[in-house]
Amino acid sequence: MLMIEKFTKFAALSAVSFMLLTPAMAQTAEKKEDKTVAVVNGHEIKVSEVEMAAEDILGQLPDVPPKLRYPYIVEYLVERHLLAQAAVKEGIGDSEEYKRRLALYQAKALRDAYFAQTIVPTVTEEEMKKAYDTESAKVAQMERVRARHILVASEQEAKQIRARIDKGEKFEDLAKQYSLDGSKEYGGDLGYFTAPEMVPEFSKAAFALKPGEVSQPVKTDFGWHIIRLEDRKMGGAAPYDQVKTAIRNILLRKKTQEKIIKLRLQSKVELKDPDLQKFAEEARKLRQKAIQQKGGAAAQPNGGQQDPGDSPALTGEEPATGDGKSDMQPPPQQ
Repeated sequence: MLMIEKFTKFAALSAVSFMLLTPAMAQTAEKKEDKTVAVVNGHEIKVSEVEMAAEDILGQLPDVPPKLRYPYIVEYLVERHLLAQAAVKEGIGDSEEYKRRLALYQAKALRDAYFAQTIVPTVTEEEMKKAYDTESAKVAQMERVRARHILVASEQEAKQIRARIDKGEKFEDLAKQYSLDGSKEYGGDLGYFTAPEMVPEFSKAAFALKPGEVSQPVKTDFGWHIIRLEDRKMGGAAPYDQVKTAIRNILLRKKTQEKIIKLRLQSKVELKDPDLQKFAEEARKLRQKAIQQKGGAAAQPNGGQQDPGDSPALTGEEPATGDGKSDMQPPPQQ
C-alpha cells in the first residue's frame, strides 16, 4: 500500500462504511419507507436515522450477532437522545464544548451527504459486472483449507493445551477458553484460506495436515498456535450475486480515493506539525510520480498497477479471520 493511499484510505473506508447495513435495515431501505421505530419523549427515531447511525458505530458491531445489530443500533439511539435531551435541559447547548463538537460533526455530515449524493450514484450495475468479469478471469484454481487454531503467548502453554487435546478435550472448547484472538468466539474457526493469506509458518503447518489432524505448537510473530485442519478443497470465483455488494464497496472506495486525490491537488492544505510536514512531502512525491506514470490521471495512485487490496473479493464465504492472517485479499470461492 503506497503512502498516498494512507492519506485517503481512512476517509474512503469511513465513507463506504454506512453502506454495510444489516439485512433487516437493507430490506427496509429498499422499500423506501421511513418508518418510526421508537419515540423518546416525543422525538421520533426513524429508519433513516438508524441507517445513518450505523456508520458511527459500525466498528463496534462485528462482535454483535448480525440479527441483533438492528436492535443494538436502535437502543444506541434511544440512549443518545436521552442524554441529548438532558443536555438541552441543563444548558449544555450554549457551551464552547458543544460548539466545537458541532463544527466537527457538521463537516462529517457534509462529507457523508456528498458521498451519498455524488459518488454512490456513479457506481452502476454495468460497471460492477465489468469489474467482476475482469477479476473473475484472474482467479486461479487454488487449493484452500479450512482450519481452527488456538493462539497463546508461550510455547509451554501451547504444549499444555496440546496435551489436553490428546487426552480427549474438545478443541473448540479450549479455543474459546484460551485463544488470544477474535476467532476464539467461533471455537478457533478461521474459515477457508489459501496459503498466501497466512504468514508462512502458519500456512506451512496448516497445509501439511490432513483433515482432523492437530499440529504441534507453531511459532509465528503473533505467538504460538495449535492448528487443526477441518477441510481442504479447490475453488474459483463465486457467483456474481454473492459478491456484488463487495464489488460495489470496492468501486466506491476507489472512486472516493480518486476524488480526494483530485481535491488535494486543487487545494491548499497547511500542516503545522514538523513530523506531519515530512510525511506529507513524501506522500506528495509519490502522488506526483503516480500521476506522471498514469499520464496525468490520478485514477490509480499505484501508477496503474492493480492493487491486490482493491481487487473485488470474489468469495461467497467469510474470509479467514484471526492473527494468522496476512494482509491479502479474501480466498476465491468454488
